[in-house]
Amino acid sequence: MIKTVGVIIGYAALATTKIDYMERHQRLLNSVNAKDRYAALMAKNWAGRVLDSAGVTVTVTGHNKDDGQPALFVSNHEGNFDIPVLMAAIDKPFGFVSKVEVKQIPFLHRWMMLLNCIYLDRSNRRSSLQMIKDGVQSLQEGHSVMIFPEGSRSKGHGLQEFKSGAFKLAKSAGVPVIPIAISGTAKIMEAYDSRKMVPGHVQVHVFEPISPDVFKEQSLQEVAAAVQAQIKDHLDV
Repeated sequence: MIKTVGVIIGYAALATTKIDYMERHQRLLNSVNAKDRYAALMAKNWAGRVLDSAGVTVTVTGHNKDDGQPALFVSNHEGNFDIPVLMAAIDKPFGFVSKVEVKQIPFLHRWMMLLNCIYLDRSNRRSSLQMIKDGVQSLQEGHSVMIFPEGSRSKGHGLQEFKSGAFKLAKSAGVPVIPIAISGTAKIMEAYDSRKMVPGHVQVHVFEPISPDVFKEQSLQEVAAAVQAQIKDHLDV
């Protein structure tokens, strides 16, 4: 665990010395997707090093493609390793919705902004409304967003309810929803009450995109329930 924490903090601190250069170079790129793919390079490198240091391997199946178009990724949330696993595994670049406490971590905020991440204070309803507004704007600008509709880690104890508000981002922005099923991250830390870290294997499955037209026929609650069932069925196999 000490080695992995050292990689998490040390590599992020080292990478921060390059962020000014990356911001300048990113502005020279022509498309939103090109800018996002460039910003994601360092994040993917960081995530890969974190996984290697912890002895975590990942298998990805399904529709893992970058078509250059914005989408809302919707994933179940098992454990702390979900973020580095998804960063390393998913081909399409994305920003993610993060709890606001992460904003207090030194030198991380600028990287979060470069990746078009969005903050959420779960104790503040006004913050939830602002998150939806920021998420819709980011999607409309052409960025993809990753959100965990359970709101908190399940820690390997089965899926929690998918909050329908998360799907409002896709409905309002008119972008596809791409469900993701992730399995195995809770066994790395949460199975031991996060007191230790053990090597493990994680499986990630990327489902086919769901057209935004689905919201013309189904409510947010119905779409949320259907996506939750889709992910649960895959995890139960």
